[in-house]
Amino acid sequence: MSAVRGVLLGVDHGETVIGVACCDAGWLITRPLALIQRSTRAADFAKIAALAAQHKAIGVVVGVPTLPEGETAQSRSVRRWASRLAAALPLPIYLWDESYSSAEAADLIAELGAAQPARLDDHAAAVILARFIAAHADEQTLPAPLRTPPQGT
Repeated sequence: MSAVRGVLLGVDHGETVIGVACCDAGWLITRPLALIQRSTRAADFAKIAALAAQHKAIGVVVGVPTLPEGETAQSRSVRRWASRLAAALPLPIYLWDESYSSAEAADLIAELGAAQPARLDDHAAAVILARFIAAHADEQTLPAPLRTPPQGT
């Protein structure tokens, strides 16, 4: 069993909706948490910060589209947005591949026999977070965050 690391939020960045998920402190279970209708950057970041505070999150994992052909306009946009989120939150922000996370979320829901929700963004965020956790189970070193918060924050 892995050591307790703390709650993480997962984020699926979309043009109109931001999907948010979280995991338990032991990194055993991820679950959809919220759908944030995009507004202003400040308002969106404030909602993510409030969720992080409410769940006592120690970090945020942001999904970035990764394609074999390399960087795209969308992946550059998400990286820029994640950098701004890192400047706004006193938490480490990690980037992780989100490829096919929405399709995987839809498949998982179908396997459970549940009705497909109108939006999958929060479920996709849970998939992104689960992949991040699986890649860093037990003593695996975490990737470098976009920004490391100062000590004491």
